Amino acid sequence: MTSFLLALDSIRGVLSTAFFAAGVVLAVVCAADWMVRTRRINPFGKVARFFRQSVEPLMAPVERRVVRAGGLPSSAPWWSLAAVVFGGIVFLSLLDFVRGQLVGIAYASQFGSRGVLRLLVSWTFTVLRMAIIVRVISSWVRISPYSPWVRWAFV
Repeated sequence: MTSFLLALDSIRGVLSTAFFAAGVVLAVVCAADWMVRTRRINPFGKVARFFRQSVEPLMAPVERRVVRAGGLPSSAPWWSLAAVVFGGIVFLSLLDFVRGQLVGIAYASQFGSRGVLRLLVSWTFTVLRMAIIVRVISSWVRISPYSPWVRWAFV
């Protein structure tokens, strides 16, 4: 089990470095694309033509969503950067969560039925804590309690 956890830790280290590198590269690309879109760079230069040919087709789905939501098309690169950063943080957090659960299961299995009972009680309180957090955040954002995203927290 320890070798599996060490492998999982090394995979997490590689993934966090990869996400950071992708975020930095995307931040540079988004900054340049934003400068082209807001005409801070000559719109007829080589850089602008490169971005219109190669980057803007990739930003088109994000731009459509931003415009549909009432935003400016020039902010599409920043929204795509935010989505990638948020997605990386969520993915790494889920990986840490899975690792923590595996450690908890291994620890509980060492103590037999008493450890398993303690683990189940811990999981129950964790689910209740998450439900309270979801209810609080949904009250701030004004999400309907009948929405499928938050209905489980109200049940």
